[in-house]
Amino acid sequence: MSAATATISIPRGNAVHGFFRELTRSKTGFAGFVLVALIVGMTVIGPLVVDPSNPTDVNAIWGAPSAEHWLGTDGSGKDVLKQIVLGGRTVVFVGFAAAAITTVIAVVIGSLAAYFRGRFDSVMLQLTDVVMTIPQIVLLAVLGAFFRLDSPAMLALMIGALSWPILMRSIRAQVLSLKEREFVEAARLLDLGTYRVVFIEIVPNMASYIMINFIIAVTNAIYALVGLYLLGLAPLAGANWGIMINDAWIKGAMFQQDSLLYILAPIAMIVLLQLGLIMLTRSLEEILNPRLRDR
Repeated sequence: MSAATATISIPRGNAVHGFFRELTRSKTGFAGFVLVALIVGMTVIGPLVVDPSNPTDVNAIWGAPSAEHWLGTDGSGKDVLKQIVLGGRTVVFVGFAAAAITTVIAVVIGSLAAYFRGRFDSVMLQLTDVVMTIPQIVLLAVLGAFFRLDSPAMLALMIGALSWPILMRSIRAQVLSLKEREFVEAARLLDLGTYRVVFIEIVPNMASYIMINFIIAVTNAIYALVGLYLLGLAPLAGANWGIMINDAWIKGAMFQQDSLLYILAPIAMIVLLQLGLIMLTRSLEEILNPRLRDR
């Protein structure tokens, strides 16, 4: 029993060690990984450490940075640093959840449409044309009139369900090329079934392409979410980087002498997260693409 356990644990350790070894080959990619890990870690651990109430102090409205308030205070006297720590969870969750929904829909529909072709392929292409024609922010605004957007899960579902057409077409093009390869023909001759051929034989060969597009989908989802808050199309309640930007705009923070950090702090966090994700794609591409990994 112990020998079997030892035999299993070694490959797992080697796999993890190999992953981080490949991750460190690109200094830029590793820096992006560290940046994303720090921001995500802050959004997960921060709310457990920081007082979520963040009380209002009417005597410290638009306060400058100080020993008590490192980034100053907003128009309500609330600590800006606490808002930054507490406001990232929704942005990170919606970004990754919406990207996951977008990627799953695009991969499933794109792969099946390219594999089966025929009527199913035509219907899916027409559907993508319709969704791509309608501006996403306008459609989100209309849907917001019928559904409450105060739930991060609902926001992620709506953004993810509207962002898949472009990636779906790209996946479809990739599968059209891969389905003519010898290993796919062999799988068909062995009658392994549609699920096995598409999702076990074809899709894993697009792992690097899918992962990179997933990262891009995360950045697009975050921009869409922040845009909703900035335009006031989502409920402005709670702590959120997008809400902070909207609040700074409405209250005219740019005209306050000591409010510069209140405007720049949430923007800087969003930019750093996006920058880290883009930098991370360099290492992920080398890890998942054997031709780049062997260089």
